[in-house]
Amino acid sequence: MAYATSLRSICAAFFLSAAVLLPGPTAATTTTQALAPTPAERPAAHPNFTVQVVGKGRPVLLIPGLTCPGTVWNETVAHYQKQYQCHVISLAGFGGTAAPVSTDKLLQSVRDQLLAYIKTQKLNKPIVIGHSLGGFMALWMSSTQPEAVGPLVIVDSLPFIGAIQNPAATVEQVRPMAEGMRQQMSKGSANATQQRQMTASMVTDTARITQVTRWALQSDPATVAQAMYDMYTTDLRQDIARIQQPVLVLGAWAAYKAYGSTKESTRAIFTQQYAKLPQHRVEMSEAGKHFLMYDDTQWFFQLSDAFLKQNTVAAK
Repeated sequence: MAYATSLRSICAAFFLSAAVLLPGPTAATTTTQALAPTPAERPAAHPNFTVQVVGKGRPVLLIPGLTCPGTVWNETVAHYQKQYQCHVISLAGFGGTAAPVSTDKLLQSVRDQLLAYIKTQKLNKPIVIGHSLGGFMALWMSSTQPEAVGPLVIVDSLPFIGAIQNPAATVEQVRPMAEGMRQQMSKGSANATQQRQMTASMVTDTARITQVTRWALQSDPATVAQAMYDMYTTDLRQDIARIQQPVLVLGAWAAYKAYGSTKESTRAIFTQQYAKLPQHRVEMSEAGKHFLMYDDTQWFFQLSDAFLKQNTVAAK
């Protein structure tokens, strides 16, 4: 059982690694990328995020993970913009964007504002593609208002990260640890070298490691700390039973081979956490680390393309 314990610990680490070593805020570094969003000021209606809309067709919301701005989806947008209208989300406080005015109930506020955005923009059951925290947010949105959201593509995320080490864990049991983590992370304590080492556990390509590290260093520690706390103290394992739409879950395991994990043992964690989700399929990448759209791009698009073709129709 030792290797299983290590596996759960390391799986938990991939959610933490982008944030736990965050330093204090640094000067933003300008990076030019194709399709890079240039968001205007956040409207009062959704102060916790900005949106860039690219392309035409059925609407798709793309939600990034912890510390990443919407530009993490550049290649995904380039792939889909001719057939889908991509609504690229950048969360406040991540990757150099201005921090939110308040972090009180941060992720719940993001959830509610995204659902309000869908309504005010009159988006008809938009597809939601979310990575890590973004995948968690997609599950939360869909389980809160099942009728508002279309099919989901969840990229390496779970309904309750607080239960990775102990499947029987409850929110109240996890809360003290989450509070300690929030206090530590909000102070910020690392340098670029330490952050890069942590990022290398989540993505393979050197240039990608540099970019993801830069985003982490540019993120607001208090915002990241609160987002992690909210994820650790929100258990969606029962709530996802309300989701009415089909869901594709893409998981990673290759980064944990050195700790004794296998594809089967990692899949078991996903299978257990998604047990209540009515219509879903779990697929595990052979080679990708946490950023599957970077590390296993062909596999990511192959599965996502087939899933969307099977489960969506063109917007009217």
